Amino acid sequence: MEFTAKQISDLLGGKVEGNANVKVNTLSKIEEGVPGSLSFLYVGKYAHYIYTTKASIVIVNDDFVANEPVSATLIRVPNALEGFAKLLEIYNQIQLDKKGIEQPSYISATAKMGSDCYVGAFAYISNQAKIGNNVKIYPQVFVGDNVIIGDNTTLFAGVKVQSNCIIGSNCTLHTGTVIGADGFGFAPNAENEYKKVAQIGNVIIEDQVEIGANTTVDRATLGSTIIRKGVKLDNLIQIGHNAEIGENTVIAAQSGVAGSTKIGRDCMIGGQVGIVGHITIADKVKIAAQSGIGSSITKEGEMVQGSPSFNMGEYKRTYVLFRKLPELEKRIKELEQTIADLKQITP
Repeated sequence: MEFTAKQISDLLGGKVEGNANVKVNTLSKIEEGVPGSLSFLYVGKYAHYIYTTKASIVIVNDDFVANEPVSATLIRVPNALEGFAKLLEIYNQIQLDKKGIEQPSYISATAKMGSDCYVGAFAYISNQAKIGNNVKIYPQVFVGDNVIIGDNTTLFAGVKVQSNCIIGSNCTLHTGTVIGADGFGFAPNAENEYKKVAQIGNVIIEDQVEIGANTTVDRATLGSTIIRKGVKLDNLIQIGHNAEIGENTVIAAQSGVAGSTKIGRDCMIGGQVGIVGHITIADKVKIAAQSGIGSSITKEGEMVQGSPSFNMGEYKRTYVLFRKLPELEKRIKELEQTIADLKQITP
């Protein structure tokens, strides 16, 4: 699709400086701009590219002052970064605005589909599934029996949602996400063999949740594994059975939450964090990357680091000493030698 500078300016409430009829059909970085592309200039080390870019249109701040001639048409807005982000969202919506049922795909006769849905080729929607309005189900998605999916939710290619799970409205599940696989439940018998414990619960994902590629959320043994409203999970995360992640908590890639752990709301958890099972983490807790959480964190807003983790301020002070251990060891040995020498000369 093509847009003129005037059309873009109208979308952003900006002001055109240059050729209002120039057209663009793609987006680019300012340093990689080509004719027919739209870019933006924010601030900092990229500022000089405004004079050399080949982009046809560049979004700039209202207060931008050019020190040299600029060949691109400018669109002046209060905040160029916010303006460009708004355009990215519009562009993304246009790119992903799919509707209709592609073939071959399978939709059970007992499934209920809302209006304006998209179902990609080789998708499979099972018995009694309930799909809301404007839901997008990309190719090779599996939706199990009795699954409920709310309005405006998108399941990208290869997502698997197992039976009886519930996904809210305005959610996004990225490629390869698995919702509702069996939890890791085994019990040793008298012969010390591990026998599987049936996992008959489900997963409940509330509204406005986004889950990254190849992340897994296991179904509960009994009851539900719950991902609360507004949670954002990165790629390659494991959420164990019967865990609960509180509202608006964010978790970075390669982290793992073991079964039955309850994490509060508004928490921030860095990458490669490991959290043991059957503990609670208070609201607004921040956990630094690669930390190991082995016990409950009960203080709201606590910041922890390390494995095992403890208060971040104490961790940093301790780490200063840790880095000095070779020096401290050397000094101790020198002191020991000095004491030994003094003992030899003392009558």
